[in-house]
Amino acid sequence: MRAAVLQDIRDIRVLDIPVPRPVAEDDLIVRVKAVGVCGSDLHSYLEGGTTGPTRVRPFVLGHEFSGVLTPDSARKAGLSADALVAVDPSIPCGHCEWCHRGHTNLCPNVKFLGYAPHNGAMAEFVCVPRSAVHLVPDSIDPAGAAILETLGVAIHAMDLARPRLLESVAVLGCGPVGLLLVQLARLAGAGKIIAIDPVEQRTTLACDLGADVACRSYAGVGDVTEGRGVDLVIEATDSSHGFEHAARCARIGGRLVLVGIPENNQYVLSGAESRRKGLSIKFSRRMPEVYPRAIALAQGGQVKLTRLATHHFSLDQTPAAFEQQVARRDGIIKAIICP
Repeated sequence: MRAAVLQDIRDIRVLDIPVPRPVAEDDLIVRVKAVGVCGSDLHSYLEGGTTGPTRVRPFVLGHEFSGVLTPDSARKAGLSADALVAVDPSIPCGHCEWCHRGHTNLCPNVKFLGYAPHNGAMAEFVCVPRSAVHLVPDSIDPAGAAILETLGVAIHAMDLARPRLLESVAVLGCGPVGLLLVQLARLAGAGKIIAIDPVEQRTTLACDLGADVACRSYAGVGDVTEGRGVDLVIEATDSSHGFEHAARCARIGGRLVLVGIPENNQYVLSGAESRRKGLSIKFSRRMPEVYPRAIALAQGGQVKLTRLATHHFSLDQTPAAFEQQVARRDGIIKAIICP
């Protein structure tokens, strides 16, 4: 089969590799229909991984994906062969203390598809366990089904944030996760929602999806709030300055939830202001079991997924898709690879 393999930093090659075969009894083979290019994929592309610059061990990219089961796998799963499924790429061990506590997203033994050394879904086929497969209703198309994983990340961040009715919220970074956070904050009954991003088309879309005010920089929050700051800041950038900027947006006694992965695995933070404000800070990692809620929100139309899927590429165009998303050219929000 054909697959997009990360060979080295900024070096993706579409190669012929063996079709995966089931190993465990509950393994299923998915024929991939759509794969989203995620911010963490970009970290792998630019730095080798999400833990800072590292040596690349070649692997197949892609963890936000949807597809249909092969006929044999469909029969095994008791599903129709043409049924669209979304796949949770995070496969926790199920045995450690953190899994037993319900924190499957924090499992230290997790197998995560599309992150080295585990091959992902920027390929024609991928092998997944039955527990990772979620049936998607007809009202959600393959690109939207792929973005359900991104929505799951946003849902988990909102669970940590616990927004209160009519409190002010700033979403710092309006890439795909940030745009979903704007929509969820509106659904949760937030008061004024401030969308912050230096890229104009992102803040324009954020306002279309529910934000009240757009700022090109975190410094604009002071003007909008008359120097008070906001009650809740949800940071979804890829910048090492995201933590610092989020702290500056918050009011005294405010709350921060950090969702973004910083470049070079480093945060910049001036301690005095955060300490004097007495900020409450939470870090958000991936998601636990949230796919049923994500599917229900998309099916009910409360969250718009396909608005984020702005550009579509063939598998052979994967290198160009990554370069375009890195450069943020031509109004791109999220690239979708269609094997």
